[in-house]
Amino acid sequence: MDVGIQTVFASHGWDNMSDGQVYREETALALLADELGFDVVWAAEHHFYDYSFCPDNTQWLSSIVSQTKNVDVGTAAVIMPWNEPLQVAEKIAMLDHIADGRLRFGMGRGLSRREYDHFRGIEMDESRGRFDEGSMMVQAALETGYIEGDGPFYPQKRTPIRPAPERSFAGRTYAVASSDDSVEAAARLGASMVMFADRSWSARMPSINKWRELHREFHNTEPPAPLICDFVYCHEDPDVAAERGPAYIAPYLESVLEHYEIMGDHFQGLSGYEAYAGAAGALRRMGESGFLEGFLSATAHGTPEQVLESYRARWELIGPFEAAPAFRFGGIPFDEAEASMRLFAAEVLPELQSWK
Repeated sequence: MDVGIQTVFASHGWDNMSDGQVYREETALALLADELGFDVVWAAEHHFYDYSFCPDNTQWLSSIVSQTKNVDVGTAAVIMPWNEPLQVAEKIAMLDHIADGRLRFGMGRGLSRREYDHFRGIEMDESRGRFDEGSMMVQAALETGYIEGDGPFYPQKRTPIRPAPERSFAGRTYAVASSDDSVEAAARLGASMVMFADRSWSARMPSINKWRELHREFHNTEPPAPLICDFVYCHEDPDVAAERGPAYIAPYLESVLEHYEIMGDHFQGLSGYEAYAGAAGALRRMGESGFLEGFLSATAHGTPEQVLESYRARWELIGPFEAAPAFRFGGIPFDEAEASMRLFAAEVLPELQSWK
């Protein structure tokens, strides 16, 4: 089983946390991941708010890969509607040279109205079209060394990508997929489906199975393993884990509710977000406490054995998957985040990596 770490660059939940300290802490954990034997360092793209701020994850990852020897790096994800396909293709090709092939390329389309509001000329209801058009252009460019397009959003004359890509990204492409149309887009790209541990896995299975079916239909091959991002607190004392895990996850979920406004009504009538409109109504009926309860039941936290039990149950239901636990979130002090990550690496990581 492939196990990385997810870096989210958040300051929500901490008192008087400077942006510089956020980056120092995330960088320290990324370098520690290489030392402890994790497989990947994943970096999000977000803008403007304390929920998460990494405006160019390829730039940060170029620093990380230059300071490490073994760990891969990955974008989780480049938000395609916010970026010109030509520049994405150039940045990914260049980073793959710097990383000497230790790069995984993940894409997403963005869910936050607050972030979209700051991007001039990019409407949120265009996100589906922009993602589909731009992602296919970039994927083709990374395979052929040339980018071109005649779509409505990114008309692009045939242009060489320099430095020219040297390696195929087949098997190294990922796409965030929560809604039905994003599931289909991930399958068309031949990408690994990226999910967050935010709801019951039995309820998630129809989407996973749909992605697998579509991948087989589009490519006539078996789909890759999906990637699941968790928010993990690991402690050897079960009482401490039971108290602190939810205590740190709760502020993170508070920031999710604020940042994505997922209980709001703005998804109604918004093209490409119909699934979220339906989910918002269900979440309003469930309430914040119900949302937290569902999240805690889906994510892996607790003692090392409890974390392993969560992953075993998920593996038995879903089948093989890749994992990307985040250890720094929700106001957790850095020494606790580091201790949680070290314990996970010592007692959970070797077992997970042995699963075939």
